[in-house]
Amino acid sequence: MSLDEKYNELIRFIISTKSAAVAFSGGVDSSFLCHAAAAALGNNAVAVTIVSPMLPRSEIDWAKRIAALTGIKHIIVNEDHIDEEVAANPRDRCYYCKKIEFAKIIDAAREYNAEVVFDGSNMDDLNDYRPGLRALAELKVCSPLREAGLNKAEIRELSKRFSLPTWDKPAFACLASRIPYGERIDSQKLSRIEKAEDFLRAEGFVQFRVRSHGDIARIEVARNERKRFFDEILLDRAAQKIKSLGFLYAAFELEGYIMGSLNRTQETSQ
Repeated sequence: MSLDEKYNELIRFIISTKSAAVAFSGGVDSSFLCHAAAAALGNNAVAVTIVSPMLPRSEIDWAKRIAALTGIKHIIVNEDHIDEEVAANPRDRCYYCKKIEFAKIIDAAREYNAEVVFDGSNMDDLNDYRPGLRALAELKVCSPLREAGLNKAEIRELSKRFSLPTWDKPAFACLASRIPYGERIDSQKLSRIEKAEDFLRAEGFVQFRVRSHGDIARIEVARNERKRFFDEILLDRAAQKIKSLGFLYAAFELEGYIMGSLNRTQETSQ
């Protein structure tokens, strides 16, 4: 199936729902889905963003920007509390997190008379460890991008075609994904991770993560950006900033950024 055929299939599927609420994080996939939902359903589409300690301010700003650009009605639900099932950070943390967050999105959808809830998962998500997909199935959340057979590269291509600024936005996952399974999650840890990543962004890095291992911050940057870190002034500045946030040690991952690198703890324990 060609890319145009997949896009047309996506629009047909969305139209068939009559009204929908998009779970909207501000990322590449959900931003494109907001564009498609607004194009297909007009005022019968809404976007719902859960603002929690898991979502950094930079992503909230992206969500507001894309909502304004696409014209979709944007609903923000504030949630300051981290539920115990999520805070305990088990290996299936994402399952509990999705179950809780999407229950709130479903409630918001009902308030705005949306018949169904959409999430932005795509075909590539089926190839990774994604316990959250089980929660979506249990809650009967629809995944239009998967229904249309779209993968991440195709979503980026279509986003570029429709002039969405997210077309080349770096991959992002919630801040909890920076903390190894079994290490308890709290707002203080998430905040210092967010501030450490804000520092890297301000320094001009594009793709990065700050993984939190207790008192150690393990910095990952894209492989083609690693050489920029071998500068004494930047090394000193990064160490000073990260330690000022409460970490005792600042470490650099020689391998560079690897998507889902903390899932290795899952693999080695099996």
